[in-house]
Amino acid sequence: MRKTPLVPLGLAVAASLACGALTGCSSNAPRSAGARQDSAVVQPQDGSVRSASRPKGLIPGVDVSAYQSKVNWVSVKARGNRFAYVKATEGVRYVSSTFKAQYAGARKAGLDHGAYHYATPNTSSAKRQADYFLAHGGGGKADGHTLPGVLDIEDNPYGKNKCYGLSHAKMVAWIGAFLKEYHARTGRRAVINTFKDWWIDCTGNSKAFSATDRLWVNDHKATASKVPVPSAWSSYTIWQWTDKGVYGDEDYVKSATVYRKLLAS
Repeated sequence: MRKTPLVPLGLAVAASLACGALTGCSSNAPRSAGARQDSAVVQPQDGSVRSASRPKGLIPGVDVSAYQSKVNWVSVKARGNRFAYVKATEGVRYVSSTFKAQYAGARKAGLDHGAYHYATPNTSSAKRQADYFLAHGGGGKADGHTLPGVLDIEDNPYGKNKCYGLSHAKMVAWIGAFLKEYHARTGRRAVINTFKDWWIDCTGNSKAFSATDRLWVNDHKATASKVPVPSAWSSYTIWQWTDKGVYGDEDYVKSATVYRKLLAS
């Protein structure tokens, strides 16, 4: 999923115009306390270009953010994708400028859709961020086409400490508070988007959520038969295959059975 550094809106727009689509260019613009985030991005650590051959037997989909300002959703659907996750919020000061159009566009084209929140645990409480996410598109009932919301939590793109300066115990508590608030407000269980090394380093390989919340793994070097997951989970639910897809990040749900359960959860 896409990280969006805290930069003033004008600088962010300029940065996004200067970068070609899906190039993963970085922004070194200065941060400010009241700044708004937009479509400038930093490249994921394991970003890579995949071959034209896509995994077989999995349920394909995409995830997008303001970085993909224009998406041809009819083409996304025609390519065989079943779902789209759209970035809604980050922290408590950013709402994606493209969320509403992308979320509605995906559904209009016949895709199932869902929203995700990029967590910044060092900027505000988990409850505030969950409530902010829900107030700006992160809700949605299990209606047969709306997927449960996602907590995207991974390397800190704004500083050298990838764990946002939190201890294992404080990080686990923060994640737990977000998931608890989301569940209390929606009745649904959020999906956790992360990757194995971060989970080990920043939560101490916590097993606190594996019994209730599904796992979305970002690993662009993995193969369908071997996707590394934190040991607390027996397997993944969603796998981000690449961050350099045709229409955005390309993802796969493990199976049709898993997809049905995810959509209904």
